[in-house]
Amino acid sequence: MPHKHLVLFDIDGTLLHSGGCGRAASRLATLEVFGTIGILDDVNFAGKTDWQILLEALIPANISGEHIQQRLDIFNQVVAHHLAAIIADFPVRPCAGAPEVVAALCENPAVVIGIVTGNMAGLVPIKLRQAGYDPGDFKVGAFGSEGWKRSMLPPLALERAQTHSGGTFAPERIVIIGDTPNDITCAESIQARTLAVATGPFSVDALRSHQPTHLFDTLADTGAVLSAILQNGHV
Repeated sequence: MPHKHLVLFDIDGTLLHSGGCGRAASRLATLEVFGTIGILDDVNFAGKTDWQILLEALIPANISGEHIQQRLDIFNQVVAHHLAAIIADFPVRPCAGAPEVVAALCENPAVVIGIVTGNMAGLVPIKLRQAGYDPGDFKVGAFGSEGWKRSMLPPLALERAQTHSGGTFAPERIVIIGDTPNDITCAESIQARTLAVATGPFSVDALRSHQPTHLFDTLADTGAVLSAILQNGHV
């Protein structure tokens, strides 16, 4: 069966609760790679790419955007090293219902699932494994080391999904699942539908104001979530 549906998941607050491990690893890596954390402790990470977070934290410390970009590959390696060393000390766990939804989608041959996340690429398999997921189930991805704005990532993931599947995906057959307003608005870059879930820092009402295609408190109602993902329009 040819693939017909592309489902792109955010990670933190959508697939898993990281318990602060990403921020802790970023703090260690930022200090090691750039010699300062700048104002990192004051930066809100929610819905942002790690590249954007570095810009917000370090430009006030007189570190240029160009210098940050030049060291992204090194930062990716260093932050992954730190995360692997500390993640067992944090209460990482899957979000309610997310493993069941992922498992059901993996069993559907018409679906390609992937990742669109603000995390640096090196962090993704470490977090997924710690929360009990198989990173190999997510066939494509776009990461926070590839764009300073969230909206830059869905086109990369779509291009990779089309290469992976050998076909195209109609916009109404693409769903981006996330827990922040940026997860909703970034879908406009590929005219995808959106499924917002209030398992992160934003309430149902806060997410509703950004007009997602579908909105859930959690992903725990597997049947309803799958219906929203696999049907066109509103359920």
